[in-house]
Amino acid sequence: MNILAIESSCDETAAAVVRDGRTVLSSVVASQVEEHRLYGGVVPEIASRRHAEAIVPVVSQALEQAAVTLNEIDAIAVTYAPGLIGALLVGVNFAKGLSLATGIPLVPTHHLRSHIASNYITNPDLEPPFLCLVVSGGHSHIVMVEDYTSMKIIGRTRDDAAGEAFDKAARTMGMPYPGGIMLDKVAEEGNPRAFKLPRPVVHDAPYDFSFSGLKTAVINLIHNAAQKGEELNKADVCASFRYAVVDCLSTNFLRAAEDLHVGKLVIAGGVSANSLLRRTLEEECLSSGRQFYKPERSLCGDNAAMVGAQGFYEFRSGNVAGANLNAYATMSIDKTYP
Repeated sequence: MNILAIESSCDETAAAVVRDGRTVLSSVVASQVEEHRLYGGVVPEIASRRHAEAIVPVVSQALEQAAVTLNEIDAIAVTYAPGLIGALLVGVNFAKGLSLATGIPLVPTHHLRSHIASNYITNPDLEPPFLCLVVSGGHSHIVMVEDYTSMKIIGRTRDDAAGEAFDKAARTMGMPYPGGIMLDKVAEEGNPRAFKLPRPVVHDAPYDFSFSGLKTAVINLIHNAAQKGEELNKADVCASFRYAVVDCLSTNFLRAAEDLHVGKLVIAGGVSANSLLRRTLEEECLSSGRQFYKPERSLCGDNAAMVGAQGFYEFRSGNVAGANLNAYATMSIDKTYP
């Protein structure tokens, strides 16, 4: 079964053709990073306009690279939530129009579910149930994936997401957008114990996260040093902050796995590319005898291949939409359309 997938939730216009949820026939991404870097972050109005300009050539290129025609496409999967509403609407409306014009079924696909599904591409042997840590610029969740389309939230952030905290700390240190990637690279050269940073705990919810205080702590550290005319070792600051964030993520994730007696752990989302997070969980799972799965780094960021992977399972479950499909800026990962 061939799925044509479309992704436009933030600042990447992407299209892909995926066969049977596991095999990527093509994957095309038109990135806007260089333009948004001028402003230190994504400008929603600019993102929406660029999606409108790029979506037709990107979809055409994905079909061409896959060497298939629309007649060979069985379903069109599109990200409908969550994300920037204007950006989402470009992809959703294009997919609806294509579906109406061709009669190809339309499959609404959740962005975070798609991030989890990126692991099905990298790890063909991976099947639910498993526990997944979904970490990105806007989300930090611990999710029990009971089946391909049945999920339960075990823990979540109460304020900032881990990726957001990384990006804001990096920006405070003068690193260009997207800062989290640069911070990870610089941290490899630093001492993770050079600076003592807090580990916020949500006492009434042991699997929930809170990164706002940790983010504020590192920003205050940098600002206070600047006011005193002191020069901090940037690599040490990056390493200490990264260590603190990863410590919070891995501690809660492993605690949940232990309490729920889960032996199969998975990571997904943009922050799943973080070097220390990957190493830490690999080592912990190796020592505890648990299975550990992670996506290829090329699939950690936003792409349409992951949408095609999840779209296959949504379609197989009968999750099909009509011309009334809308986009939503927020949508819980455990909610199934409609």
